[in-house]
Amino acid sequence: MSVLTEIETFADELTAIRRDIHAHPEIGFEEVRTAALVARELRAYGVDEIFTGVGRTGVVGLVRGKRDGARMIGLRADMDALPMDEATNLPFASRTPGRFHGCGHDGHTTMLLGAARYLARTRDFAGTVALIFQPAEEGLGGARAMIADGLFQRFPCHEVYALHNWPSGPSGRIAIRQGPMMAGADFFDIRIQGRGSHGAKPEFSRDPVVAATAIAQALQTIVSRNADPLKAAVVSVTKIHAGTAYNVIPDTAELGGTIRAFDDDVRKMIETRMREIVAGLAAAFDVTAQVDIRDIFSVLRNAPEQTDAMTAAATELFGADMVNPNGPLIMGSEDFADMSMAVPGAYALITGASGPMVHNPGYRFDDSILPRGAALLARVAEKRLA
Repeated sequence: MSVLTEIETFADELTAIRRDIHAHPEIGFEEVRTAALVARELRAYGVDEIFTGVGRTGVVGLVRGKRDGARMIGLRADMDALPMDEATNLPFASRTPGRFHGCGHDGHTTMLLGAARYLARTRDFAGTVALIFQPAEEGLGGARAMIADGLFQRFPCHEVYALHNWPSGPSGRIAIRQGPMMAGADFFDIRIQGRGSHGAKPEFSRDPVVAATAIAQALQTIVSRNADPLKAAVVSVTKIHAGTAYNVIPDTAELGGTIRAFDDDVRKMIETRMREIVAGLAAAFDVTAQVDIRDIFSVLRNAPEQTDAMTAAATELFGADMVNPNGPLIMGSEDFADMSMAVPGAYALITGASGPMVHNPGYRFDDSILPRGAALLARVAEKRLA
């Protein structure tokens, strides 16, 4: 019986688990119920050792093969939801206002549970598989927290693999690429201190709102006039906050947003130019400004050997026509990047039925891909520990 065929025998159980997690979403570092569910399922599957509280709310399980071997392969899934409301009206929709598995991490967790169940039953490999259930992927540094908690010292993986659903159809297609695949990202905040006044007496003010709008527009010139056109980058101002009344020029204004690029030198250039532009415009408008830029996501780079291994496993399982080895560059970010910087790794997309994109309130996870994702994770571990 093939990996996929065997996992399909308990596909209904995987769907039930995924929908239970979906109905009870927890955001980063609050995944207490989810972590307990994961640990409970791993115990039921007969996983050899289970460690909780790794990187605060992460879980790691170890499955040993029936043949001796010194190598360890890591398989990783993220567990956290988004701080947003769901608008799907599904019978298993989120029961917690302001919390929604709008990126499909409930599905990723379930796929890894499916792989765990299969691997613990068959154990047809030499060495150990580390099942890594990571908290707080959505910009809160869950991967870095697990690494700082000694993830790869306590569980010395030689390689690490992960995947992410992508609702673009056809269901079950795999996309992967060597080298950079997802962008690095910085978050920024700019606080402008001016001098408030009556809305009718602007001459007594140092208007931070005018400065903020000028800065927001000027930042857009960084990509268009400073970045190499052949090196993709994005600067997005996503927040502007100022004032509380129609007839009051406020003292302060705040902007926030994100920087994204596939090249670390481009990210550094954008940071430098951003600080220069803000300083120059603050002086021009006679206000002061503070700039805080934070490295949130590293560039996700797939290692050549591990990319080839994941591609081969996917081709074996699903056929060459369902595997794209030259997948797209994605300007979104993923903190699996930090794990694959510490240990050689590969990350793939698995497409679900076409529909609203992730992070949309109407997004729906395609349960039909649960066995396929589980099979891919399990098979790449088996092949690398053959």
